[in-house]
Amino acid sequence: MTGTFGDLMIDDDNAVRDRRALLKNGLALAGALTVSGTGSAAQRMVAAGPMPLVPPAMTRTRVPAQPLVSPRVVRPDLLRRALGALDTHAGRVARRDRIAIVDFAAGSSQPRFHFVNVDDGRSTSFLVAHGSGSDPSHTGYLKRFSNDFGSNASSEGAFLADDYYVGKHGRSQRLIGLDPTNCNALGRALVVHSAWYANRDILATRGVLGRSQGCFAVGQSDLDAVFERLGTGRMIYAAKLA
Repeated sequence: MTGTFGDLMIDDDNAVRDRRALLKNGLALAGALTVSGTGSAAQRMVAAGPMPLVPPAMTRTRVPAQPLVSPRVVRPDLLRRALGALDTHAGRVARRDRIAIVDFAAGSSQPRFHFVNVDDGRSTSFLVAHGSGSDPSHTGYLKRFSNDFGSNASSEGAFLADDYYVGKHGRSQRLIGLDPTNCNALGRALVVHSAWYANRDILATRGVLGRSQGCFAVGQSDLDAVFERLGTGRMIYAAKLA
């Protein structure tokens, strides 16, 4: 130190107050960032005070994923839309801890049937087929939705996962359409079931999955895991956003 005790005693009162205010504001900012977890790396560095100079690679801070966001899997705009639908249909969806989201903007060769935990954003994804009426040329990409009987097309909107049964596709789960765009789902027998044409090994020979008649068809080896995550009383949200 270059100053003496006597020097400190004659510090300007305003300077002392300024330093105290700066310290108080810095601590408040640091506390807010710690509670919310939403501050940027730069903001956290400002709140903590000056840091020694280090190579750029050493300054990188790992920021944990925030709740309700799964940026590596589900696009934020689609996730927001799905969560909005979950709120809209809260009176009919009894179990809101997890939501299934089908991103029909992705091709059938990509895992696009996402199960997202609402509390922490963790997700698990599976392959799923779309309807032949939604992709007449079998390109692997959904071209259109339909709610019409006999269309063999996939429908968009929110679906309520209902009861299980055994039908022509084996173990299956009925779906209730909650929106005007899919209100015929139960009558059209749009369900979740497994199919050989939705197995992963199909991609090695054809490059795309086969097509359903509008159902959410998953691989035969994936059905148990899908049923375990979906259960009854949860919601599936299917959409294609630009």
